[in-house]
Parts: sequence; structure tokens; C-alpha cells
Amino acid sequence: MKVYETNQIRNINIVGGAKSGKTTLSECMLFQGGVISRRGSVEDKNSVSDYRDIEIAKQNSVSSTVCYAEFKDHKINFIDNPGFTDYIGEVYASTKVTDAAFMVINAQEGVEVGTEMQWRVLTKYQTPVVFVLNQLDTEKAKFDEVLRELKEAFGNKVVPFQFPVNTGDGFNAIVDVLSNKILKYGKDGGAATVEEVTGEFTDRVEELRSFLIEAAAEGDEELMEKFFEEGTLSAEDIARGLKLSIKNRDLFPLLCTSAKNNMGVDYLMNFAINNIISPDQANPVVTSTKVELHSKVSDPVCAFIFKTSIESHVGEVSYFRVYGGEISEAQDLVNMNNDSKERISQIMVCAGKNRTKINKVVAGDIAATIKLKDSRNNQTLSSAKSNIGTVPPFDIPEPIYFTSIKAVNSSDDEKLGVALNELQKVDPSLRSGFSRELRQMVVSGLGEPHINTMKWYLNNQNKIEIDLFPSKIPYRETITKTARASYRHKKQSGGAGQFGEVHMMIQPYVEGYTHPTDFPVRGSEEYIMDWGGKLMFHNCIVGGSIDARFMPAILKGIMERMEQGPLTGSYARDIVVYVYDGKMHPVDSNEMAFKLAGRNAFREAFKQAGPKIMEPVYDVEVLVPEDMMGGVMTDLQNRRGLVMGMDSEGRFQKIRAQVPLAEMNRYSTALSSLTSGRATYSLMFNEYRAVPSDVQDKLLKEYAEQTAEED
Repeated sequence: MKVYETNQIRNINIVGGAKSGKTTLSECMLFQGGVISRRGSVEDKNSVSDYRDIEIAKQNSVSSTVCYAEFKDHKINFIDNPGFTDYIGEVYASTKVTDAAFMVINAQEGVEVGTEMQWRVLTKYQTPVVFVLNQLDTEKAKFDEVLRELKEAFGNKVVPFQFPVNTGDGFNAIVDVLSNKILKYGKDGGAATVEEVTGEFTDRVEELRSFLIEAAAEGDEELMEKFFEEGTLSAEDIARGLKLSIKNRDLFPLLCTSAKNNMGVDYLMNFAINNIISPDQANPVVTSTKVELHSKVSDPVCAFIFKTSIESHVGEVSYFRVYGGEISEAQDLVNMNNDSKERISQIMVCAGKNRTKINKVVAGDIAATIKLKDSRNNQTLSSAKSNIGTVPPFDIPEPIYFTSIKAVNSSDDEKLGVALNELQKVDPSLRSGFSRELRQMVVSGLGEPHINTMKWYLNNQNKIEIDLFPSKIPYRETITKTARASYRHKKQSGGAGQFGEVHMMIQPYVEGYTHPTDFPVRGSEEYIMDWGGKLMFHNCIVGGSIDARFMPAILKGIMERMEQGPLTGSYARDIVVYVYDGKMHPVDSNEMAFKLAGRNAFREAFKQAGPKIMEPVYDVEVLVPEDMMGGVMTDLQNRRGLVMGMDSEGRFQKIRAQVPLAEMNRYSTALSSLTSGRATYSLMFNEYRAVPSDVQDKLLKEYAEQTAEED
């Protein structure tokens, strides 16, 4: 394969809702570009993009797939992304390294919730967008209605560059506005025959073409002046103006296809070459050391790793975008994130699992390599002498679904930990770790299907049987009033004994709290707890009733008890402690005795101080079609949720609520069931809040039963 220059390269992200036909479109582009000689399909389980065993079994994408096509002396890199919102993390990574997006729209369904979510990602990265209206060959295809939905959702910048002559089973012709031609396709699609526009379409084409010429003029001041002077623009000027308008997101073209029948795909690829910017025309990437990289060979060498996959017989495959210079086989580079040295042993261009070795890759291109020692997603490789710093990382969406995991066979525990680490290399939006607080291994992701994908890999590839079960809730314990208690620890069992007596008072911590007046405060320490909240520790001992050397031991006992609160074993927080009296023995007193005395005095005082359990409350935002709001709001209220407000977002409504985490178990599944998969949500921690008394009584009873079983 030849090495393409930067200006011959196009990098395109293929996104869209589930079942919109992205994988089928990718297959057509591969076929048109000569990478494959026969088109596969999702249904026949032989497509290039959905090549992983799990994708073949489920018949939908769960990971992005990097592909390329050689077309008219250009190389088009494109990344086929999953459509389900559980895998939106893949879209973040792919958007980071591409210069434009094909947003594929199902002509039967129009704007879906997945479309809205992906649009947010594209907007965040200011990515130019071309809408591709697909499946125009289906019975329920509706061009005008979907165009109206797109304009309602994304504004009047959505402009049809094409429209179908007919839709449904007989779809075979597209009117192309710019060229003022009709593209006609045979039964098997492929290259179109071209006819003049006549009759009923003439007025519509003329109207749309005039709008596009004006839009082209608005893309550049010089073109605007020329347009005012001459009243029109040449074909070259129109092309230049439209390219600028698309780049600046002042225009979102709408094109027509039937990917299943390979109709319109040839024009789509032509459009990419002529109207999508090459990498060196995109906005520069600014590194952590403020170096601007313009995707030019003259820039310092820079490769950014955006995707990792682990393939059988190959191992770890790292996909990267070159932001500067050029990279050759056997070249030595340095990881700018961790200073480790890496050798690029091979360079490959990829179309799914099919890989072709090349000797060199230049700025702007996308390629892959294998067997990097210490480099992962979101990391930057450069030459040893460069000082470019790191390329800004792509965002990783916050998890919304949490569950605990354990191996069915305890002998697989270590193997499970290794397997989870490997899965996180491939999918950074999947997270796992042992919670010391909950004493559970917790995994989190972007929905139940996302977690089930993880389970499939563990069961089928790693051969580890696992159990998934609801995670414990990280409650907190605190107090609501002042209380005093004392405790004497005395133990005599031959030899030196143990003796320590501690008197203390505790009160709730609030900003600006006042000290008691019946004993002096001689020393104060403030501790910000790792789990949130504070402990204020005051030494009020006078007359030497407790030696100063025992105070750290008392504090240690209190902190140990706060790590396992008296009510439910949860962390305690926001407490003020005064140690104001006690006793010691000249021989038997030691640090252990005072640690135990302090720990137990704190426990007794805590129980008398109006103890309260606090629960984590999360801000929840649900994006839902307007006609389904009622059921969603009722469900949130049944979960003890407090609805804070509603906003419009395109064709959807955003419900804002605050809901206890304890009530969010399997919410993604419930929401999908309520809305037939048309709603999505995000989750962010807000605060800890006292639980209602009936919930507290239930939690206390459950904890008492649990500890009785353990005893």
C-alpha cells in the first residue's frame, strides 16, 4: 500500500443510533475502496466491522472499529462506532482523532436519543458533521419528516444537499442539488448514472441551490464580496466556501443513501474528498507545553494512542493518530506521559481484523502498532529530544451503573483481577476496583448491557465464572446532639496489666461551633477524613489525669471506630470530640489500653448523641421524549426522588432530579423498559443527606441481623 500525503487523507467518524446502518455503510465504503471484494452484512455475521465473537453473537457493535478505503487517490480513514448509548465512551475516543463525522440517521426512526447523546460529544469537540439519511429503501422511510426533526433538534444549519426521487422498496434515485443532476442506481447499487434534473424537481433544486450558494459566500469574506458584486459564485468558489462553512460548523449537509443496496455511497465518498478538510486544514492541537501541532510533517513527531484492543495470536494492538512528523518502522519513541521508551516494531493500517503492514505513516494519518510495553489509551509518543508534552486526553464518561462482582470459584480471584485490568485497557469507561469501605469488588459502567458485555468476555474469553450482585451503599454515620460517656479498660492476666480510663464529650460538627464552658480546651487538631467530613479533636485534660503521651492512642481508637461506625459499620463523619478527664495507672497504663478506652468511650457517646445514618444523594438528569415524561417522573418519585425541574433539549425533555443512590439499582434497565429504550440518563454525586426514620430503622435491623450471622 502506498504512503499517502497529509492532504490526501480524510479522517471521518461514523456515528448514529443503534440499527441506523453504520456497519452496513462501512462495509460499502470498504467495498467501494477496494479493501474487500465482497460486501458482508451484520445479519450474515460476516461484516468487517463487527468481527468480534460477541458482536457476531449479539449482531450489534460493542466497540469501535478502525477502517480505511482508498478512493480516487485519497485515503479515507473511518471509524465505525457502536450505536447503543452504553458504549458512548467509544465515540469520545473516536471523535478526538477524527476531523469530521458522518451522523447516520435511520430514515424510519429519525432523531433518536442516541443521536442526541452523540451530537453532544461532537459539539463538545466542535466536530464538523454531515448527516447521512440511510435506509431510504425501507417502507416507512420519511425524508421530509426526518428533515424537519433534524432542523428542530439541531437548527436550520441542517441543509439537504440531496433529496430522494422516491422512497421505499423502489428507491433508486437521488437528486443532487449542487450538480443539478439526478443520480440513478441499478439493482446492485455501485456507481450511479447521471441525468439532468427536469420537471417537478426543478423549482426545489433551484431554491436549495440558491441557499447553498449563499451559505458558501458566508464561509469567507472575500467570497461574500464577490457574491454581492456578481450575484453568484463559480463552481470552484462554491466548493471552497462550502468546505469552510462545513469546517466551521456553519452548515450541516444532509446526504441520502441506502447502504444495504450500496446506493449513494459512491457520492458520499466523493463528498468526503471534496468537502471534508484534510488533517492539516483542521484546527491545531495544543499540547500541555503549549506546542501547536498542525498535523504537518514539519511538526515534531507526535503520535496519540486513542484505542487499544487485545487480539488472539497478536496480543495488544495500539491504534494511534499522528499529529506531527512521520513515524517509521523500528523507530524509537518516548512516552511523554511516563517517560518510558517504546520501539515501533510494526506499523499497520487496519480494516477490522484485517491488517496491512506499511513502512511509514505521516502526519494526519491513523495507524496501529503492536507490543508497546508501557503505553495506553490517552497517552502521547514523541521523539526523545522533543519537549512537546502531551496531547490533551479525550473525556471518559462517568459511570451510571454499579454492581459488585466475585468469582464463583475463589481460586479464580487473582485471575479475575488480571482479566478486569485487561478489559479496562480496552474500554476505559469500564471501571473496577476493590472498595475497602464496602469490602467488595465493585465494577461500574454505562448501563447493564455494558456490564453484561464485560461478563460475556469474562465467561467466554477468560473462562471465569462470576456472580454479579448489588453493591452495598456507602452510607455515612453522624450525630445530631451532644453526649458524654466514659469507659474504663482494665485487664489483668498475669504480669503487666492494662488500664486506661477516658471521659469524653462529643457534639456535631458545624461551621462556627462553640466550645463548652465547663472545661478548658488546651489543644486542638482538625482532621479531614478520606471519606468526607471532619473530625475535630480537642485535648481538655488538666491536672495530668491522662499523660499527654497517651492522647495519640486515644485519637487512634476514635479514628478506628469512625472507620466502622457503631450503627451500620459505615464511615462516621462531622464530629467534635473533647477528651476532658480520665485515669491512668503508674504501671499498667499503656497505649493499647487508652486506644481501647478511647474507642469504646466514643462508641458509647455516639449511641447517645442522636445518631443518624446519611445516604449519598445523586443529581440525575434524564433525557426523555416528551410523551414519556409522566411515567419517568412517577418512577423517580417512587424512588424517593425529588424532581428539581425540567428543560427542553431539542425534541427531548430533560428531567432534573435528586435521587438516593440506594434507589438507583438497575435504573438503566427500568428506564429502558419504561421508554422502549428511547431515554437515557446521567448521574453525578451531590451530597450526603439524612435518611428517613423508617429507612434508618430498616438499615439498623439489617445490620443487626448481619452481625449476628457473622458472630
